[in-house]
Amino acid sequence: MIEPPKADEFFFTHAGLEKARIQSVIDDALGGLDDGELYFQYGLSEIFSFDNGHLKTAAFDTTQGFGLRGVVGEVTGYAHSNELTEEAIKRAAGTITAIKSGEGGRMDVSPRKTNRHLYPPDNPLEDYEFQAKVKLLEEIDAYLRAKDERVRQVSASLAGAWNLIHIMRAGGASASDIRPLVRLNISVVLEQDGRMETGVSGTGGRHGYSRLFKTKNWKAQADEALRQAAVNMTSVPAPAGEMQVVLGPGWPGVLLHEAVGHGLEGDFNRKKTSAFAGLMGQQVAARGITVVDDGTLEGRRGSLTIDDEGTPASETVLIEDGILKGYIQDRQNARLMGMKPTGNGRRESYAHAPMPRMTNTFMLAGKYPPEEILKSVKDGIYATSFGGGQVDITNGKFVFSCTEAYRIKDGKVGKALKGATLIGSGPEVLKKVTMVGNDLELDLGIGTCGKEGQSIPVGVGQPTLLVDGLTVGGTGA
Repeated sequence: MIEPPKADEFFFTHAGLEKARIQSVIDDALGGLDDGELYFQYGLSEIFSFDNGHLKTAAFDTTQGFGLRGVVGEVTGYAHSNELTEEAIKRAAGTITAIKSGEGGRMDVSPRKTNRHLYPPDNPLEDYEFQAKVKLLEEIDAYLRAKDERVRQVSASLAGAWNLIHIMRAGGASASDIRPLVRLNISVVLEQDGRMETGVSGTGGRHGYSRLFKTKNWKAQADEALRQAAVNMTSVPAPAGEMQVVLGPGWPGVLLHEAVGHGLEGDFNRKKTSAFAGLMGQQVAARGITVVDDGTLEGRRGSLTIDDEGTPASETVLIEDGILKGYIQDRQNARLMGMKPTGNGRRESYAHAPMPRMTNTFMLAGKYPPEEILKSVKDGIYATSFGGGQVDITNGKFVFSCTEAYRIKDGKVGKALKGATLIGSGPEVLKKVTMVGNDLELDLGIGTCGKEGQSIPVGVGQPTLLVDGLTVGGTGA
């Protein structure tokens, strides 16, 4: 079993801080408040990008700092610095005391401890030498160019990060975590008869580089990017109008993440700005639909041993058989709503205060084989991959562009489509799902979620779904 990270020893040794003195500062600053913590972070990150046969970028970054947060009711005071000294922490504490109301609150109960470890503490940046990482990208470039003479451009990137965090609370409670994260992205452009099309694929997670360096693994991603580009080369303009839409398994769960998941985050529901506000216990989706947010999946990109407030990650059932059962919660919004934190208090870095954010959000499998779902469609489209999109959290309305989609006629998958967009409302789409496949897949570890200027790694997933009536935007017939 992996030993718990000794993050506290690292920070106090690395920065020369005296633990008892820092604890005294925290106790004085946060005493009488409803909640708060001192969050230390030390992080290493790197990225290599390869474009058209040349190493374009090789960057390495070291990040360190702390953030001190105090919470009174709905008010949050936050101060941060990249200076790891007792004097800087005291200055931050002086800023935090400005939010004290004088009424003397009661500090919320500290998160429970956990001995669970969902990923190794090893630093992935040390797995391979600089030249080995460059060589991998060179091999990907050469492999794709040799496989198809139509290849005109290959872009590949390799990224890794290792973050060590330590959280201290008033009263002496503390929690630590060491988080690895790696990712490989591949993009290829084909040209044929003056037409150019792109395919993209990638993989990653909370583990070392070794999985990405295995030949069969990186070749699988290169082949997938090439396949997608080749499919798009044969695509025809997508039709427009309302029709049946089959959503493929895995990455298409990004639509669920954006159009539904954000609407189930605690802050939006506490402030009643979400389309799901006030609907707890009510039917919000078709029967057979169960949606969960699970940060406890080993090695997944969105997983966390503890969140950024020290709460252990958990599996939270959001929608069960169509009934709204729960919200994604951090400590502040859970307390204000009379609910329990779910281990979803997340932040981009020490320079940001935590807020309720998703981890790995996905729909559970149903009973229908995907072939049966496709055969049931008389006239519609089959969307298997998505690119960018826009969502309005207040009403759940979305617009998503498909990067790979096909026309379905009389139960048969036909020509690939170009320029298809899906337009609708998350809450309405959930009610129009008539068949849920038995082929649940999670994405390959490439998701990044943005909210209020903060970006964090997340996971998505779903089985094949049939939506009986969704607006499709296109320029074809």
